[in-house]
Amino acid sequence: MTQKQKINIITLGCSKNLVDSEVLMGQLGNRYQIAHDSDEKSDVVIINTCGFIHDAKEESVDTILRAVESKKAGNLKKVFVMGCLSQRYKKDLQEEIDNVDGFFGVNELPQILETLHVDYKKELLGERKLTTPGHFAYLKISEGCDRTCSFCAIPLIRGKHKSKAREEIIAEAEYLASTGVKELLLIAQDLTYYGIDIYHKRELSNLVQQISRVDGIRWIRMHYLYPHAFPVELLKVMAENPKVCKYVDIPLQHINDKILHSMNRRIDSKGTISLVEKIKKEVPDVAIRTTMITGYPGETEKEFQELMDFVKEYRFDRLGVFTYSAEEHTQAFLLKDDVPEEVKQDRVDRLMMLQQEISFELNKEKEGRTFQTIIDRIEGDYYMGRTEYDSPEVDNEVLIPAERNNLKIGEFYDIKITKADFFDLYGQYI
Repeated sequence: MTQKQKINIITLGCSKNLVDSEVLMGQLGNRYQIAHDSDEKSDVVIINTCGFIHDAKEESVDTILRAVESKKAGNLKKVFVMGCLSQRYKKDLQEEIDNVDGFFGVNELPQILETLHVDYKKELLGERKLTTPGHFAYLKISEGCDRTCSFCAIPLIRGKHKSKAREEIIAEAEYLASTGVKELLLIAQDLTYYGIDIYHKRELSNLVQQISRVDGIRWIRMHYLYPHAFPVELLKVMAENPKVCKYVDIPLQHINDKILHSMNRRIDSKGTISLVEKIKKEVPDVAIRTTMITGYPGETEKEFQELMDFVKEYRFDRLGVFTYSAEEHTQAFLLKDDVPEEVKQDRVDRLMMLQQEISFELNKEKEGRTFQTIIDRIEGDYYMGRTEYDSPEVDNEVLIPAERNNLKIGEFYDIKITKADFFDLYGQYI
């Protein structure tokens, strides 16, 4: 019997890219030996790239170049490139990097499969090979984005917003639950826009309610809720439905009116503050994750200080900060990138130092309290778990001593918090 060729799929970028890789792996089926982000020797490498900001693009190019060098050295037979960078810069990549066997865009799954001599199977829609631990999975409910944020290239790469049919999403949720998934993380460029294109109204709240009826699903978490025209009815669902995590991931980006207007965010500081206060009022004990951008064109120390004051006052549970990256063909690319890189980075550092203090104070308030916690893995001497207020890989973890407990991966336990750190909690199984 001929030994199957081994394909290693390398995924860079966001969770939406990860889902695309999982779908590809599911379609490849048993035709090949499939590995994901493996260091072991393989015959073929497929690199699923990110093209969002400068650092992500640089990482993608470096990964491609390393694979090409490995192929030249005789360690690989073929190298394929897919995803956002390939969609955005296909022509440039073809001209500048030789020895790549094929470049594919974000919607060219059938073409990739054809190149690998595998038939695209429509009946597998919703089925995929998970790369996450078996108890949680990402569930993509739409593609693309209709927003016109001045700094963002995603609509140029992923195209216009396109909602998945409700029935297709529910079927995928049921399939994932049947495999043992207990936590679903809903993802899209903008969850709040779900349904407008196919149902002519915002349908996220109804969709979440329907997903919550799927047997086996215990937690539903939502990522990327756009602040403009936020569907406030979602807050009632979050407050009343025990399966919906009290967790709001809302990228605010800034608070200064001049910057927000230039960013084309379609919401001002007054509207932003009003929304944050409403979320906290309607969903008591909610955790809010947000992201900010420093060094956007025109941001002086005055505008940055306004951002610092906003973060200090509203004390977000989770905060990510990015330096502004000038992206070709975006509206902001026409503006003068007038904030030096070292100033951008200094502002990131100052904002994150402030957030570290806030995170520590909020974590200290959890000491002595008991939280339902899902166990993700064992690492060293500890079980690593998460509360409903924490998403995988980006948020706090709960560390529970392994030697005194016999816990199961993927199960839920009541954990009493005994000690708090800046970005982690320590607990004991009751």
